[in-house]
Amino acid sequence: MNFGGVEETVVTRQEFPLSLALETLKDETIAVIGYGVQGPGQSLNLRDNGFNVIVGQRPGKTYDKAVADGWVPGETLFGIEEACRRATIIMCLLSDAAVLSCWPVIKAALRPGDALYFSHGFAITWPDRTGVVPPADVDVIMVAPKGSGATVRSHYLEGRGINASFAVEQDYTGRALQRTLALGIGIGSGYLFETTFRREAVSDLTGERGALMGAIQGLFQAQYEVLREHGHTPSEAFNETVEELTQSLMPLFAARGMDWMYANCSTTAQRGALDWMTPFHDAIKPVMERLYTSVADGVEAQRSIDSNSQPDYRDKLNDELRAMRESELWRTAETVRSLRPEA
Repeated sequence: MNFGGVEETVVTRQEFPLSLALETLKDETIAVIGYGVQGPGQSLNLRDNGFNVIVGQRPGKTYDKAVADGWVPGETLFGIEEACRRATIIMCLLSDAAVLSCWPVIKAALRPGDALYFSHGFAITWPDRTGVVPPADVDVIMVAPKGSGATVRSHYLEGRGINASFAVEQDYTGRALQRTLALGIGIGSGYLFETTFRREAVSDLTGERGALMGAIQGLFQAQYEVLREHGHTPSEAFNETVEELTQSLMPLFAARGMDWMYANCSTTAQRGALDWMTPFHDAIKPVMERLYTSVADGVEAQRSIDSNSQPDYRDKLNDELRAMRESELWRTAETVRSLRPEA
């Protein structure tokens, strides 16, 4: 398929239907390890689609959530070690930090011909930092949904599918690609585009730190502060910074492209956006280059491993998120959201 003049390998549900996915994995036992971010969406979609799937999770609140979602202890819900032992496909959906601590258990359960599945290339891309080196006699595969686990589930329930990338790192059985595509369709992907573990990991970490999360919060905060410092009210600053973007403009360019959105704005907005686009690009691109280099060199991976492994990581994270939540910008957001007309 052609993307902006570049040919890429894409697989759709029409080309690899659910019936073929079920046939491909009819003799497999799929163990979803971890029930945090991606685990619920992927496992529930597989279950609803008719695959033989079980869940492996440590006791605690997350285990209780799995029970509430209908997983039955001793039948379809087990501890991590037992679930891995029962599986022919181990779907490792733990957090990157948790993968490091659980890897010895997962590795010990792998038998020749099994498949080891990830939804992120992190652990495999930087084995010198993670210690995750799969044995040579298993398939190592990936399907990486381009969205949160909650979106994977909600899109499935709405009859839609979230797009995802796929990769085969190691094909021991000769069936690795078929297994990968079957799992991708099974978890509800709308279409799958080919990548590698390394490309997925580097692009994912760059995107999260860049336009998807880090950069956009930095941009919001900077514009909001400038408007407030020049006498604009909180509601005005928020509406001109966040609300109009998320509620009006993003749906336009998501549906039809940025040029179409520009064409359907006022002439004043069109001219100003076109004139200021280049200065913003020129200012931001060097930062993006530094970010990409930091990711590609493994610096960001090590920073994540170091911080996420600290015993007080969760407390520090909550403090940082609380500071963001209690900032004037996002306290204003609460009021603005409450004023939105009901659908």
